[in-house]
Amino acid sequence: MTHDSDSSSVSARAAGLGFVAGLRSQLPLALLAWKAGQDRFDAGSHAPLRFLGEPIARRVLGLLAAGELVGDKLPMTPSRLSPGPFAGRLLFGGLAGAAVAAEAGRSSLLGATLGAAGAGLGAEGGYHARVFLGRRSSLPDPVWGAVEDVVAIGLGLTLLRSTRMTPEC
Repeated sequence: MTHDSDSSSVSARAAGLGFVAGLRSQLPLALLAWKAGQDRFDAGSHAPLRFLGEPIARRVLGLLAAGELVGDKLPMTPSRLSPGPFAGRLLFGGLAGAAVAAEAGRSSLLGATLGAAGAGLGAEGGYHARVFLGRRSSLPDPVWGAVEDVVAIGLGLTLLRSTRMTPEC
């Protein structure tokens, strides 16, 4: 575990990964597991977060994230603001925030809180942006869903690029 000296950047990453979970619930944990597989994220011994360092977690979380990218475009997919999907986004955002905070030697509870708050904002913001853009353009909703995928992946990768994510000396 490393101790990041900039607690505001750790807090911003926790909230930011939560925001990504609000857009695509499975993506932050999949990205963290991928970074752990590159030895650029230390999930540590904090249960239940240590599973992110397991090879099977990379595969399962990667498949779940890929499935969500496809499933999001299907007309039968429930709204992210429905109670179940919304609660799931809060949970996954909280887990991602807790993992980032724990890796930096900060409070997992604070990281989880910031991650869950970010997820709520991401879910609301992503939904309303997609509805607005769909109404203002002639493009079908799946196109805006694909744009949202690119935003979520880009933001997630940017946030993880700025964390420790390098082996300690």
